Amino acid sequence: MRGFVVVFQPTIFPYLVGGFFIGLFFGTVPGLTATLAIALLLPFTFGMKTVPALVTIMGIYMAGIYSGSITGTMINIPGAPAGAMTALEGYPMMLRGEGAKALGHDAFASCIGGVIGAVILMCVAVPVARVALLFQTPDRFSLVLLAVVTVSVVTGGSITKGIVAATIGLMFATVGMDLMIPHARFHFGSARLIEGIKLLPAVIGLFAISEVFRQIEVGWKKLDIVQKIRRRDLIPTLAEIKEIGLKTYIKSALIGNFVGALPGGGASMAAFIAYAEAKRTSKHPEKYGTGILEGIAAAETANNAMCGGALIPLLTFGIPGDAVTAIIFGVLLIQGLIPGGQLITEEIRVIAPMFAALLVSAILCFISMIAFGPYFLRIANLNKSVLYPLIAMIAIIGAYVSGFSMFQVWVALVIGVIAYFLRREGYPIVPMLMGIILGPYLEGYFRRSLILSQSNPAIFVTRPISAALLALAVIFVYVLGVRQPYKVRKLETKTAN
Repeated sequence: MRGFVVVFQPTIFPYLVGGFFIGLFFGTVPGLTATLAIALLLPFTFGMKTVPALVTIMGIYMAGIYSGSITGTMINIPGAPAGAMTALEGYPMMLRGEGAKALGHDAFASCIGGVIGAVILMCVAVPVARVALLFQTPDRFSLVLLAVVTVSVVTGGSITKGIVAATIGLMFATVGMDLMIPHARFHFGSARLIEGIKLLPAVIGLFAISEVFRQIEVGWKKLDIVQKIRRRDLIPTLAEIKEIGLKTYIKSALIGNFVGALPGGGASMAAFIAYAEAKRTSKHPEKYGTGILEGIAAAETANNAMCGGALIPLLTFGIPGDAVTAIIFGVLLIQGLIPGGQLITEEIRVIAPMFAALLVSAILCFISMIAFGPYFLRIANLNKSVLYPLIAMIAIIGAYVSGFSMFQVWVALVIGVIAYFLRREGYPIVPMLMGIILGPYLEGYFRRSLILSQSNPAIFVTRPISAALLALAVIFVYVLGVRQPYKVRKLETKTAN
């Protein structure tokens, strides 16, 4: 309860509301995402106190995941990848003149999923944190390796491209002072690089700068939205909710929360799995894809329940599962908070408002739709030839503020150019970010483990927890990186013939 008391204080609540509307804006505009919003805001958290910074980030996170479905429903162009499954049902309803009903259920389901996900987070965070305290150095190495491998396999179009991207990130992480001995490495004679690649310029380059370059390449197209929405039509009726069924909401929320807790899961995967499961168990599976409320409810409940699930491994084990939580990891580090078992047990005064903010943000999803629904879609009509140069300017300022040095701006630009060309060739950039963030932990735990075992690598397979995690990593590589792509290719060949 203390967390809610803090969140609703007059000095804290405006940060939550402000963050929520920032996330709403970035999620609604096609091409902008919650990841980009948090990346741009990251430099400004330097000057913020811990609780306001975390509360603001939670507002952006929940709103950014939810709002991607708004333009997906209206014009079949999701503002964020998480809204793609919702667009399958929402856009056909829009064509039938039922756009307001679709948006209302979209917001309602997001509210339900977000609340359930936040409640599960509050219930399991402390027990999981206590389990995390049992992990020793070799176990932590295997856990970090599992996270890097899984994200590389899941987020890449191919296992090779995912691993290459992660390797590039790990290479960036080795620049600067050695972790164990006072020796500079890979600085190429530059005194600036002895400090290493800072997180802020890396995040800004990977997401903000590369996205601006990508938008310049694809061109800026103005969207025209003409359908009007009445506020009273946005409120779901009790009959419609009963038709969807309480089981659909709860099952989808549990799926979303579980997927969020998996490294590399993310909102898109949560929405897809919940949508597929709802269709499998539906009384009317043939209606899916033609505009059915059950599909909207399943997808939106799951992708917002994912938010609570994704924070569980981040806060308890220090393992970010996707791009957004990786950047939230950076916010915690900037505030002097080290994710892990001790964070939950020793810093609950700071973490409790963070949990409460996530739950309140879920409720704001529905409230904001009722209050401002008729006006949201005007955001999509903003002139991007003005919007993206503004984003570029904010990104450059943010990179400069990170170290008050033009050198950091050049680092962000170089990383941005590299990320742009990688994305252009189909390489994912999330594994690259994971490599930059988790690289020092991976190296540190590995070298400390070898010191403890007197250079005997068997320590990683003789400890039960470490061996289980390494086995899980191998299984993930085989199932997701080898077997599944083989089945897809076989099905495509069979279909072509």
